[in-house]
Amino acid sequence: MASFGYVAFDSSGKQIKGSMDGDSRDYVIRELKIKGLTPVKVESQNLLTKDINFEIGGVKTKELAMFCRQFVSISKAGVPIIQNMQLLSEQTENKVLASAIKEIVTDIEKGETLTTSMEKHKKIFPNLLITTVGSGEASGNLDMAFERMAVQLEKSAMVEDMIKKAMVYPIIVLLVAIAVVGVMLVVVIPSYTDMFDQLGTELPAITKLVVRMSDFVIAKWYLLLAGAAAIIIFFKWFSSTPVGQLTLGRLQMKLPIIGDLTQKKACSNLSRTMSTLFASGVSIVDSLDITAKTMDNVLYKNALTETKDAVIAGQPMSLALENTKMFPPMMYHMIRIGEESGSTDEMLEKLAEYYDQEVESATAALMAAMEPMIIIVLAGIVGFLIAAVMSPMVTMYQSLDNL
Repeated sequence: MASFGYVAFDSSGKQIKGSMDGDSRDYVIRELKIKGLTPVKVESQNLLTKDINFEIGGVKTKELAMFCRQFVSISKAGVPIIQNMQLLSEQTENKVLASAIKEIVTDIEKGETLTTSMEKHKKIFPNLLITTVGSGEASGNLDMAFERMAVQLEKSAMVEDMIKKAMVYPIIVLLVAIAVVGVMLVVVIPSYTDMFDQLGTELPAITKLVVRMSDFVIAKWYLLLAGAAAIIIFFKWFSSTPVGQLTLGRLQMKLPIIGDLTQKKACSNLSRTMSTLFASGVSIVDSLDITAKTMDNVLYKNALTETKDAVIAGQPMSLALENTKMFPPMMYHMIRIGEESGSTDEMLEKLAEYYDQEVESATAALMAAMEPMIIIVLAGIVGFLIAAVMSPMVTMYQSLDNL
């Protein structure tokens, strides 16, 4: 299937440029006309002329939250849904999201619902958003659905930002450590090699080891790069397999501090997502199914799948969650109170607020614990290399003192 670039005009006379995959030029022209566009130029593209998408990771959670928030603001001003989406496509900076919104506008103009149009772009719009919008359309409360999703996505983005900030420091220190070790092995150690040879004495074992490491890095550096690439590829492959996901999930839960953070993050995600879906009128079974797919750790995905099966069998959600033994007592006790009082969505909202704060505290604790550990490791590495350089000198001075 080839790629074609096109220039076309819509019904209002606005020029639209883009690209489309198709079997032939005629196919692309036909598809553009079906979308209500008038093509004026359609040409095949090669690697040099093809539009390149520089968006990394598609659409970010923050951008989806902004999309929902802007939809509500424009809608409250009395703007119809088609004009609303057109305005959003024009002011959205993310090209991937803007392109998807334009296609949604075209579908709505053909008579499709917003939900059906969004379902065609599941790589961009999460199932949670599509389901909530669908409930809003069915009940006539589309603004409220987007409002709930704006809050949901903003909270999710906040948690993501906290985790990313916690990882910035160790990553920077790790890169500095690699740079320091590289300079020591490639520049500093070779400059001392001639001096070591002139000493005429047996070099300490630690110095021999570092000299051999330096020689290897200088002569076989490409093997190190190939090894690092192989490790990264293997890790990505392993983490995508069921066995790998289960193994890494269990390891994540057993690590000090990280295991606690993982549990609290899962509780926050569960509470916030279930609360949003309940308030939108989604059934408990469908809510559990959707929430399970949003979990990062496969152990929690499996736990929520088990909970869904138990609920289908007639168990209360609180008891089903308790039986998985993956959630803290507060989680299922509060949900049980909500079930008994008929206010499960309110209890889940309170739990979400509580665990959002817990995630923030756990993230701060993780950062506080990692900083001294990283400094100690870095100091140990540099100290080892310095000791390797200084040991022959100390041996030489001791030999001179004995003369």
